[in-house]
Amino acid sequence: MNAVKTRAYIASTGSYVPDYILTNAEIASMVETSDEWITDRCGVKERRILKDKDQATAYMAKVAAEKAIQKARVNVDEIEIVIVATATPEHQFPATSGIVAEMLGIKNAWCFDCMAACSGFLFALNTAAKLIESGSYKTILLIGSDKMSSIMDFTNRNTCVLFGDGAGAVILRATDSDYGIQKSVLRTDGSGYKNLYQKAGGSLFPATAESVLNKEHSISMSGQAVFKTAVTKISESCIELLKESGISKKEIDYLIPHQANKRIITAVTELLELPPEKVSINIDKYGNTTCASIPICMDEWSEKFKTGDNIIICAFGAGFSWGSLHLKWYNPN
Repeated sequence: MNAVKTRAYIASTGSYVPDYILTNAEIASMVETSDEWITDRCGVKERRILKDKDQATAYMAKVAAEKAIQKARVNVDEIEIVIVATATPEHQFPATSGIVAEMLGIKNAWCFDCMAACSGFLFALNTAAKLIESGSYKTILLIGSDKMSSIMDFTNRNTCVLFGDGAGAVILRATDSDYGIQKSVLRTDGSGYKNLYQKAGGSLFPATAESVLNKEHSISMSGQAVFKTAVTKISESCIELLKESGISKKEIDYLIPHQANKRIITAVTELLELPPEKVSINIDKYGNTTCASIPICMDEWSEKFKTGDNIIICAFGAGFSWGSLHLKWYNPN
């Protein structure tokens, strides 16, 4: 007699974006660019910026998490693990997840952060699913949160046009059904890391007056290398995932891609032969919110999903890191 397989499903979603809207027109007043250039290059029309100096990644994570917790109708005492995926932690240490747990009044969970840049939420989602599948845990709070404005050089038009601040959260719970998280294809190739990284601030290049003067604490990116690699690797992972999951392109109900660049999303959409109405896109409103982009998209589209829908989630980020995941949506209510 076969044992019943435990799976993880997404019981609820929540998201938060700051009130302040940084438009392309305002960006154009800071650097030599235009609304047309930005829109054509990456698809961003505006992005949200967290202006309050007393608020950062943990604050946004807390607000998004509160919404997910309320929707799932879980008590904070039921949450056994808190994971925060972020590229902009509150501090180098301790983990931002512990700070968020304290803000939420969560006392009985163990907490850790996942750092894989724009792939962080996807990697953490798979990790959380495996922890639930082990049978040891039933309820996990997973958050993607980034204050990208804290590491932006607003004199560099190649990067400052792309990113925004925000947070998204999900509650994962255990189910004995065939729904929930199915398969994943996750990869990393460290040989390309210098094409997208933050040079200073770690142990190799600690903060110095010189590193601050040279703006080495801001994002450094080789745009063309990132674009070409992202399109290739996301496409390959999606095709491999469909084969692993045993589903065809026609069986995909929705695609939730990381919001890195509209042209990357378009290339993957065309590869999978999906109509626009099946693809979640909000990069025009928020820019690239890094670890927050996928859960924000999921929160905005969650009311569309019905039990049994095949949802493909994909991402590419610094590392280089990338992957895709097959989620079969489940709504037990």
